[in-house]
Amino acid sequence: MKKKTTTRKTIRQIVREEVAMAINEVITELKQPIESQPKKIVEKKSFTSNSVLNDVLNETAQDGEWKTLGGSEFTSDRMNELVGGQYADMMNKNIPQQQVPSSDPMSQFLNKDYSEVLKKSEEKSKMKHGG
Repeated sequence: MKKKTTTRKTIRQIVREEVAMAINEVITELKQPIESQPKKIVEKKSFTSNSVLNDVLNETAQDGEWKTLGGSEFTSDRMNELVGGQYADMMNKNIPQQQVPSSDPMSQFLNKDYSEVLKKSEEKSKMKHGG
């Protein structure tokens, strides 16, 4: 029994010493000056009446990381990349359409002929609304 209490005391002493060292390390880190850039004070804009969503949108707008997604800044000049050349063809006939592999599901979706679907939906709408 004496051996158990001696072991417990030894373990408690070791734990106390380790905790004290860890606390000292944390305190030392907290005392060091934080190396950060001064934050710009930016007026918050009201994008929506939802306060949580508004906060997130303001934070995103201030962060600026969204501007360089994809390796470079997104501008209207890069719109051609985003919609596979269709936007550029609509706006400027001089820009050749970017070829997108037909195995790409997004390309299939964007290039699909929806005229039959549209006709059917118009027929259903006329029947429903008595037209």
